[in-house]
Parts: sequence; C-alpha cells; structure tokens
Amino acid sequence: MTSSASSNPPGSSTSSDSAVESGSAGPSAGSRGRFSLPAVLVIVVAAALIVSGIDPYDRATWLMETFWIILGLPLAVLVWRRFPLTGLLCCLLALHALILVHGGQYTYARTPVGEWLRDWFGLARNPYDRVGHFAQGFVPAVLVREIMVRRSPLSGSRWLAPMVVCGCVAFSAFFEMIEWWAALIGGSAADDFLATQGDVWDTQWDMFLALVGATSALLLLSRVHDRQLAGLQRQFAAAGPECPPSLSGAPGGPGPAGRGR
Repeated sequence: MTSSASSNPPGSSTSSDSAVESGSAGPSAGSRGRFSLPAVLVIVVAAALIVSGIDPYDRATWLMETFWIILGLPLAVLVWRRFPLTGLLCCLLALHALILVHGGQYTYARTPVGEWLRDWFGLARNPYDRVGHFAQGFVPAVLVREIMVRRSPLSGSRWLAPMVVCGCVAFSAFFEMIEWWAALIGGSAADDFLATQGDVWDTQWDMFLALVGATSALLLLSRVHDRQLAGLQRQFAAAGPECPPSLSGAPGGPGPAGRGR
C-alpha cells in the first residue's frame, strides 16, 4: 500500500509557498511562468498613469504631481536585479503612486475620493491632500528603512528609527520648498498644485502629517518588514555569488543586522 499523504503532488512547489509567507517579491522556482507581484504592480501603476494623463484637469499640475512616478517607476525597473524590494514595499509604493495619480488627474482640491471623505465626515474642505501628505511620510518611511537596513551600518541600531523619521520629515520640508518655488514662479497658476484651499497652516499640517505617517509606519510595520527582509535574504542566499550585494545587510543575512548599538 502507498500513502498519498506522504509526498507532494507532482509538479508542486513549496518554494512559492515560503515566498508568499515571507512576503518577498523576488523570483522563485514556483513563480516561473507567472506574473510576479512587482510586474503586476508595475502594469497597474503604468496603466493608471497613462489613463490619468489622457485628459487631466490641469496638465501642468498633473506633471508636477506625477513627476515622482515618471522618474521612479523606470528607475525601480532598471535597478531591480541589483536591488530587489520586499513585497511590502512594492505594495506601498504602488499604493502611493495611485494616490499621486488620482491627485494629479483631478488636482488635490477636486478629487472625487476627497469630496466623498469631505461629505462623509462633514469637513469644510477636501482632505485628500492630508491623505497624500500622510502617505508621503508613511510610504517613504518603509523605503528609507529598507535602504538603511540593507546599505548602511544602522541595521539593528537604535538610531535606525529616528534617522528614518528625520529623513522623511526632511523630504517633506523639501517638498514644501518645491511648492514655495512653484508659487513664486507660477503665481496663481500654481494654486492647483499647492492645494492650500485657504488654510494658512497648510504647510505646517503637511509636514506634521508626514511625521505622523512615518512614525505610524515604523510602529505598525517594522516587524513585518524585518521578516520580509529576512525572507528576501534567504530567497537569494542559494544564488551564492549571484546574490545581490544589497541584501548583505538584511536581517538574517551575513551583514551586521541584529546587532544593537
């Protein structure tokens, strides 16, 4: 007698299951012949970007809001083999891109999602720009953390979280300077890009929400992120010398991760 429970069915693969559990977005033996998560996200974001650019409310505003996607999407594809990202970060970047696309298509003060939120919560203004600036801290926090863990001596250090938050707030402040420069150059034509909606404290709100977003991301996602970084390292460990050098400092890898400082 033979037991069918003692072996996996022909053609089954446990590597794909472990890749899903670890959340890594890199290639696996079980994913060959199928679209990977990063490829699907790239297609979704690219399609949304193209559709939003067909007839945006204001072309100049659309270009300024989606500039980061136009720059970042090809860059991520070009460096992917050398610097693959975790599945968590890929999903967050795609979500942030869709937030930017929606704001660029309609302008932040006129987005349908923001109008729905305004009516639902009984607000005096369209809050979509608040959502965008919260995301401007939340998503980059995971991006900066992943880069620092994998490419800096801060991996495993108690200084990692403060430096991530400082980096995100610094970028938010730099973005406010970009808005200031846009106002100086474009005058009233830059109103749609600024999306202040008459709030004299809009700049302070933007930076504060980025701070809250970055802090929230670290509090909520750090453990999940560490597990995915470790899974990504294990996934590529079998590649030996072909393992991307950017993974050497990831948790569970041969780098300095896990050492408290």
